[in-house]
Amino acid sequence: MNVSRRGFLKLSGAVAAVSGLGISLGPVSAHAKPLKIKYAKETTTICPYCSVGCSIIVSARDGKVVNTEGDPDSPINRGALCSKGGSIYQMTNNINRLTKPLYRAPFATEWKEVEWDWAYEKIAQNVKKSRDASFKRTNAKGQLVNRTDGIASIGSAALDLEECYTYQKFLRGLGLVYIEHQARI
Repeated sequence: MNVSRRGFLKLSGAVAAVSGLGISLGPVSAHAKPLKIKYAKETTTICPYCSVGCSIIVSARDGKVVNTEGDPDSPINRGALCSKGGSIYQMTNNINRLTKPLYRAPFATEWKEVEWDWAYEKIAQNVKKSRDASFKRTNAKGQLVNRTDGIASIGSAALDLEECYTYQKFLRGLGLVYIEHQARI
């Protein structure tokens, strides 16, 4: 019997189908699960990792993030995400994520959990104290400058243009002159 390679494959397939080796020629029924983003509210945001500014769609239901994915309508990333951006879902759904602020007093060795209101108040007090201690109304020439040299700021690449503008206005209002943005570093 002279069987070609093609004939051997045809014959093997026919034998497998007839002998019941797991190949069924009957109709197949699909068992699709409901989408995890069903009834979820979609919001766009910017990836917080680098300064590229990739757009991400965050789907949330009942106050909990259920999915994140790249935004295909974004001209920056067109729906694609790097490995860090692709793992952003784990940023919110992670048992190791801190949910309350921690404070370590000067010269203390242990961190303690504090309330958000207390942390905001402490930050405001420290900024005011530092600003008052380093504020200069005039420079060495006697010119009016109204600035502080005791505070500096490094911004975040995750801020969009409007947020950067608002943050810049806030810092200038405090009298800061040492302002940098992370995207340029």
